[in-house]
Amino acid sequence: MAEIRTETAIVGAGQAGVPLARALAEAGRLVVLVERRHLGGSCVNFGCTPSKAVIASARLAAAARRAGAMGVGIPSVAVDFAAVMARARRLVAESRGSLEESFRGRDNPRLLCAEARLEGRRDGLFRLRAGGDVVLAERVVLDTGTRSARPPLPGLNSVPLVDSESWVGLEALPGHLVFLGGGTIALEMAQCFRRLGAEVTVLEQGERLAEHEDPDVAEALCDALEADGVEVRLGVEAVRAVPEGEGLRVHLRGGEVVEGTHLFLAAGREANSDGLGLETLGVVPGKRGVVAVDGGLCAGVPGLYAAGDLRGGAQFTHAAYDDFRVLRDRFLGDGTATTERVVPYAIFTEPELGRVGLSETQARAAGRAVRVGRYRMRDSGKAREIGRTEGFVKVVADAGTGEILGAAVLCAEGAEVVQLFTQAMVAGATAREMLRAIAIHPTFGEAAKNAVAALVDG
Repeated sequence: MAEIRTETAIVGAGQAGVPLARALAEAGRLVVLVERRHLGGSCVNFGCTPSKAVIASARLAAAARRAGAMGVGIPSVAVDFAAVMARARRLVAESRGSLEESFRGRDNPRLLCAEARLEGRRDGLFRLRAGGDVVLAERVVLDTGTRSARPPLPGLNSVPLVDSESWVGLEALPGHLVFLGGGTIALEMAQCFRRLGAEVTVLEQGERLAEHEDPDVAEALCDALEADGVEVRLGVEAVRAVPEGEGLRVHLRGGEVVEGTHLFLAAGREANSDGLGLETLGVVPGKRGVVAVDGGLCAGVPGLYAAGDLRGGAQFTHAAYDDFRVLRDRFLGDGTATTERVVPYAIFTEPELGRVGLSETQARAAGRAVRVGRYRMRDSGKAREIGRTEGFVKVVADAGTGEILGAAVLCAEGAEVVQLFTQAMVAGATAREMLRAIAIHPTFGEAAKNAVAALVDG
């Protein structure tokens, strides 16, 4: 057993941990990075990289099927599911391989491929067991991410299961996917698999999909899925799952039964905080295992930090990467960077939902006096020209000052367009200031400006 002394030990090679290890090492600081499985975290291995690759294939299939409306005849559309998945896995392997190569043969940062567990703190040093080694560190950064939550549904382990990690290993297209949950993962993957040729049913216990969005946004997302042939069941509760031949049956409260070939768990995420030994430092994880942090990502014990999805809050790859910025400043800069920030996000359905800041519901619940500007994509020249008129742009502003409080952009390339509002919010621009900018015609950015104009003139 080796004893390794270092300044910083990072547990988890996700989107915060990897760049932080590099930055500290480049600054001449000793770093040990411990990862139990694969470099790159959820984004590279089963999240952003493979899912957006497969979604791109699904979008091409959908576009080909509607090409006739644009005057382009495509007699038939055949999806090679095995080839689609092979491409996605190839992209994962390339990204992961590039990360692995960047650490190969380096003493600093030093990579340990092992399970890590804290064993308390003594004489100012954290003790961390990593496989057969013991790491003694002045500070520890935890970036261990999350995993699919497993609801206490009787029979769950007896039926064919897919979740947000294991789906990447699918070799054959499921005949009928039944999604348990109606959040972001369910929305994206339900539409995707339907477009690839699977039958899809979404079971959501709440009264709408995407419960954190405004009702009009959630309704439009539901319409988009149903337009692709996804069956959406709202206000239903699964009470048990039972195997049926090579598939399964999901029994709902009230006696209804939904049949399928695979059950896709999309009932949220829970943090990978169990097994870390946090109790040896007196740290107790909160709901779903998240570790509470302050604005500088300190986890309640001096020298202990949590980053990425583990720390709760905005659980997105880009937020995790920004955690790297905060920690780099804390360790190498003046320590003024914090998590007080504007974090946009997207749901990569078609149309895409780009979101930033407060929704109308959230703003009103907070007691803000607001004005709401809205612009329908069916009135957009660009949307009509490319045949993608679904959705709308919705912007929320302070009724008195015109400060932009948030926006929902539901349209083709909505994840790109919402960043206009993100930049405006970071810059402190008001609605009237946004209107001073000239928008290129015809673009979706022009639609965003028209929503702001409706806010000012309405």
